[in-house]
Amino acid sequence: MAADNKTILIVDDEADIREPLCEHLERNGFNTIGADSASQAYELLATQKIDLMVLDVMMPGESGLDVCRTLSKDKHTPIILLTALTDDTDRIVGLELGADDYLGKPFNPRELIARIRAVLRRTDLPIDKTRSSISRFGQWRLNHDLGELLGDDETIVMLSTGEFKLLKALIASPNKILSRDDLISLTQGRESFPYERSIDNMISRLRRKIEPDVSKPIYIQTVWGGGYKFNPQTPN
Repeated sequence: MAADNKTILIVDDEADIREPLCEHLERNGFNTIGADSASQAYELLATQKIDLMVLDVMMPGESGLDVCRTLSKDKHTPIILLTALTDDTDRIVGLELGADDYLGKPFNPRELIARIRAVLRRTDLPIDKTRSSISRFGQWRLNHDLGELLGDDETIVMLSTGEFKLLKALIASPNKILSRDDLISLTQGRESFPYERSIDNMISRLRRKIEPDVSKPIYIQTVWGGGYKFNPQTPN
């Protein structure tokens, strides 16, 4: 399967992991760039066209989760986390912060390639020219091409990658009840962890950004025992 010259940034402070991984990806048709720290990764993201980043969580100094937190302020390059952590909570935090997938260490390089291809398919879909790239609801306009949310006064509300994907999934199914499992599958392409509340946390953050009154949400409504429902109507 061709990689279409996609460039993958590998961020890992351990050279004996980073360098062989770069070589393996290049043998499978990808272009690769290696970075041994968060600061070097930021420099490369600012100067190079990066299609996807493979990011180690446990790095000295600024960790992979710190990088996700920093990049979540803007729409950014897709991220796959590499983690030796066995606690699901740490993995969920990374996904909440905008990572697109994770893989536990040690891992099979062939599985990483499969996950890279899957994330690229989800994030690199061609734009449907027959449909508007702007979704409108209430006072808001969501620009799907730019990942921007604009108010009537043209103020841009910053969304993390996770928040953008979640809002887009809700808008695509107006007035339909979507469970937490549905939303995790639509936004992250995976099954939920037991007792996972990452969707609830992102819903809370979205409400703080778009609802006129967070205590009485109009757009993102809770369906007790069911999940959430998106109401696109303009509030009275």
